[in-house]
Amino acid sequence: MAEVKTVATTGNLVVAEAMRQCKPDVVAAYPITPQTTIVEEYAKFVAQGRVHTEYVTVESEHSAMSACIGASAAGARVMTATASQGLALMWEELHIASGMRLPIVMANANRALSAPINIHCDHGDAMGARDTGWVILFAETAQEAYDNTIICLKVAEDPEVLLPAMTCLDGFITTHSIDRIELFDDETVADFVGEYEPANALLDTDSPVSHGCFAGLGGPFFEFKKAQRLAIDRSKGVVERVGAAFSELSGRPFGLVESDMMDDADLAIVVIGSTAGNARHVAKEMRAQGVKAGVVKVRCFRPFPQAELVAALKDAKAVAVLDRAESFGAEGGPLYLETRSALYDLETRMPVVNYIYGLGGSDVRLELIRQVYSDLSDIVSGSASPSGLVYLGAR
Repeated sequence: MAEVKTVATTGNLVVAEAMRQCKPDVVAAYPITPQTTIVEEYAKFVAQGRVHTEYVTVESEHSAMSACIGASAAGARVMTATASQGLALMWEELHIASGMRLPIVMANANRALSAPINIHCDHGDAMGARDTGWVILFAETAQEAYDNTIICLKVAEDPEVLLPAMTCLDGFITTHSIDRIELFDDETVADFVGEYEPANALLDTDSPVSHGCFAGLGGPFFEFKKAQRLAIDRSKGVVERVGAAFSELSGRPFGLVESDMMDDADLAIVVIGSTAGNARHVAKEMRAQGVKAGVVKVRCFRPFPQAELVAALKDAKAVAVLDRAESFGAEGGPLYLETRSALYDLETRMPVVNYIYGLGGSDVRLELIRQVYSDLSDIVSGSASPSGLVYLGAR
């Protein structure tokens, strides 16, 4: 039986703890708010001798991911962390990491992108990386941030996947708030993730390989991209399998999509991250008033869980999708576009409304969630028509 220790601490500190328990060979990282305490804590673990990791202090986030790519290609188990502008600075390297099929795991403390300058939470950073070929999980709580970090490593290193993975947690809301968290003992985590055996290490002189070669006109670039697509498609089953194994070990649920009160729900909110808690609280209030409200939380954003989302929403009469990110020039935010596309093939399509909310850390007050359910009720009753894009709570 796994030993469990209950602690009161922050999301960032338990992500650092999960990284330590996964025993990476190399961590190359650069501090950036609100991620900084992850790498500060990890550097402390290294200095104290609590983990035998080569900790590389670099001059930028671009350099951090470059160092991670080199170390992973050489055959090391590699992890790192970033946020916001740091993730944006890594952008070209994100494609290289996935294109070279390197199972790097990175924690991203979700934070708004400038301009204007803002250090608080939204999902614009991770959504900007959604097409880079990384597996992407989002945490609602610090507990999920801990769990997702461990799950991501085992998924990324699976021979069927061999892709980088990003574990996201909401800046300040989850990264810095004190929460009640259950931690496994080191041996349990080590046994769960196992030893990493690289398939194509540059330093394996008995089986020499090349990485990142030129694949120009007439070269195999097209086939490489197809292989990436097939790998991330396969990763869906691996995420489910690893999540189920972790759930059995921990007693905590894990799903690509996690539903609450959706068995008979007429009104549904689809959401990612910490706001799921707000939505769930209000849905319970609505239930007490006789309104059939439910919540669907997307925990795995890449690969996108289309079938699971459709199964959760197919009987709803109206759906609101809450996006903590913009997709300028599109009909709505990223989660809305994905959700509406997923529902397209239903014989009867329910109204789907998009709300952009909480950008730059704007408060997600309970009355705003109540407004969303009220809007959905009016749509179902016929007293209102589905609106276009709504900036929820904006002046």
